[in-house]
Amino acid sequence: MMDKGLVAQTGLISHGRGEAFDYLMGEKSLEPSLKAERAAAAYLLRAKNPVVCVNGNAAALDPCNLIALAKEVPAKIEVNIFHRTEERMKLLISHMEENGAGEVLGKDPDARIPGLSSDRALCTKRGIYESDVILVPIEDGDRAKALADMGKVVISIDLNPLSRTSKTAAVSISDEMTRALENIIGYVKEMRGRHDIIEETIRTFSNERNRKEIVEEICSSLRSEFDKGV
Repeated sequence: MMDKGLVAQTGLISHGRGEAFDYLMGEKSLEPSLKAERAAAAYLLRAKNPVVCVNGNAAALDPCNLIALAKEVPAKIEVNIFHRTEERMKLLISHMEENGAGEVLGKDPDARIPGLSSDRALCTKRGIYESDVILVPIEDGDRAKALADMGKVVISIDLNPLSRTSKTAAVSISDEMTRALENIIGYVKEMRGRHDIIEETIRTFSNERNRKEIVEEICSSLRSEFDKGV
C-alpha cells in the first residue's frame, strides 16, 4: 500500500509500534479491550452524527470492516490524512469506494479543526466538523486532542494504552484494528434499540480504569513469560 501511494513512509513506523504492543497482549482481544469496544458501540449508537475517520494506515489495514461498521451504525466515513496531497486523497477515497463504501467525505474540505496548523485540520462541515462522536483508528495525539477540545466523544483504536491519543480519547481501545472493528460491529448489533443497556454501558464505563487494566494485563503477561524461564 505504501508503494501504491496510500500509506506514507512514516505510517510504517506507526504500524510497527502498534505491532509491538500486540505481541505484549498475546495477539488477542483482552477483557478491558472488549469493555472499551462495547462502550464504543454504545456511544456510536447514541450519537446524532457519528463519523468513522480513515487515514492511510486504516484504509490499508482493513477497509472492509471500516465500511461495515459505518453501514451498521450507520455513520459517515471521512478520509483525513497528515501528509495530504490531492493524489493521495483521490487514491484513498477510490480505495474505500472500491471496497464497497458509498459516499466518502474529505476530498472537498469546507471547514477546519481549531488548534491544528497541519493539513489534518482540513475537514468537511457535515462530517468531522459537526460530528458528536468520532472513531479514529491509528490517530496522532495532536488531532485527537483537538477533536476532544471541540467537545467530541473521541473513540480511538490504538494498541498503545500509553500513547497521547489513548490518554486523550473518551474511549481508548487497545486492540488490533480488525479485531476491534469486528467486536464493535458485534456489540452494535447486540445493543441496537436497547436504549437502557446503551445508557448503562456508557454510565458504567471508566476509560481511566480501563487503560489501567490494559497495562496491568500486559505486565501480568510479561511476568508470566519470565516465570516460564523465557
